[in-house]
Order: sequence, then C-alpha cells, then structure tokens
Amino acid sequence: MEVHGEEGAPAVVLAHGWTCSTAFWAAQIRELATDHRVIAYDQRGHGRSPAAAAHSTTALADDLVAVLGAALAPGERAVVAGHSMGGMTIMAAAGRPEFTEHVAAALLCSTGSSRLIAEARVVPLAAGRVRALITGAVLGSRAPLGPVTPVARTVLKYATMAPGSAPDRVEACARIVHACPTAVRHAWSQVLAGLDLDAGVARLAVPTAVVAGTADRLTPVVHARRLAAALPDCVGLTELPGMGHMTPIEAPEAVSAVIRGLVRSANDTKDTNDANGTSDANDTKETTR
Repeated sequence: MEVHGEEGAPAVVLAHGWTCSTAFWAAQIRELATDHRVIAYDQRGHGRSPAAAAHSTTALADDLVAVLGAALAPGERAVVAGHSMGGMTIMAAAGRPEFTEHVAAALLCSTGSSRLIAEARVVPLAAGRVRALITGAVLGSRAPLGPVTPVARTVLKYATMAPGSAPDRVEACARIVHACPTAVRHAWSQVLAGLDLDAGVARLAVPTAVVAGTADRLTPVVHARRLAAALPDCVGLTELPGMGHMTPIEAPEAVSAVIRGLVRSANDTKDTNDANGTSDANDTKETTR
C-alpha cells in the first residue's frame, strides 16, 4: 500500500485492474496528491503484492476492506475509485459494514458486473458462441507475454487502447501489463470469465460515478450504461469519445476531474449534514455524454 499527500487531506483510495499495478494510477497520484491523501494498493499477485492461493471476488473485497481499515481512521470516509477489476472489487465489497463505514462515494471506471466474455470485442467476429470461446481462450491464455516489443505494443494497443493513443502511453501500459506474472494473469482471468456481480451493484448505495471509453473493446460502453441504470445512486455517466479501456492513462485529466468532483460533493454533503445534524444523503444525479 502507498500513501501520497498530506495527512488530514481528503482521502482517495485507488484500486487498479487486472494485470496492472499502482503504477497504473501515476497520473492520478501526481495530480490528486497535491491536495488529497491518495492511497493506492496492489491487488493480490500484482505489482509488489504477493500471490495468494485464493482468487475470487470475495478475496478482492477482503483486500479492499483491509486497506480501508488500515489506511483510514475509525469513521473516516474516502472516495474509492476502481478501474476494471478494481471497479469489480468495489462492487464485490459493497454492503460490507467496513465499506459502509469508510466509503463516501465511488467511481467505477471502464468496468462491468457480468457478461465480460460475451460482450468483449477484442476478437473481431460477430457476437455469439464462437467469439466468446475464442475471447475466453485469448484472455485466459497461459502463454507468457515476454518482453515489450513493437508487435506486443501493437497487440496491446488494439485490445485495450484507443487507435490514437500516444506512443508513450501505449509504452507505459505495455510495461505495466507485461510485468504481471503469467500465473497471476491466468488465475484472475478465470475469475473474470465467470464474473457475476449484478447483486453487488444493487448494494452499492453510495453516490457513484461511472466512466467509460466509447472505443473500449474489453468492457464496451454497454457495461457502463447498464451500471448507470442499475446503481441505486448514480451521480454521473461520463462517456469519453474514442477512448479505450485504459482510461486513467488515456484520459488522465478527465478521470482525475471526476474523482475531484466526487470528493467535493462528498465534502459538501458532509458539511451540510454536520450543520443540520442529519445522516449522509446525496440525491444529485447528472449524466454527461
């Protein structure tokens, strides 16, 4: 776990996605740590986090609430942002007492709650059983990724990023993804293939924003629209034109701005509730497209 920024500043917790690490949030950490306390952690088996025997959405939720408990004081609340598998982590933890105690608002970024293989478009075939079978085999491959080569960058860019992504951002994503151990990548791919967190979405009662790229092939924008419709308190759906799956790297300013907005709204609500002696509530709903 990493903590950046000043003690006492509004807290933001960042949960990265499949095959990534805290390095994925570099732009958000740089921008937000100027006036927030930013807490980032590696999902189990990723980055500097040791591999573990258990690979499940329950394990993801366990790790998130452990981070919340370790990083935040009793009753202290943070905005929690999750990208891809990090968003699934938030959905898996929703409804737990520790989550309710420590989370003021959430961001679900480039993620989905179910039907990931069926709706992924990384394989250029019409939707159906054949595409799903090939997609599952590709994403669940045990083959090592090897060094970052021009071919590897091209493949990763096609599958996960916008066609117009800057070379330095493609390189950054490739180095992060290729650093993920093969066994870890495969183990979590099996969890994602069978994902069903629709019930978790219904339990995610805090104000929640959704962000997605319109050119995302891994979790197409249909997932974001479905989440926005199903969330009990969706406070905004932001669709980023032409962006792919790696939105925090592809569109860092936009993602950071949404996180800042959630922090600001959470603090405004807290101040109002403190003044009125009432419990947290937020009924502001906004959709941006």
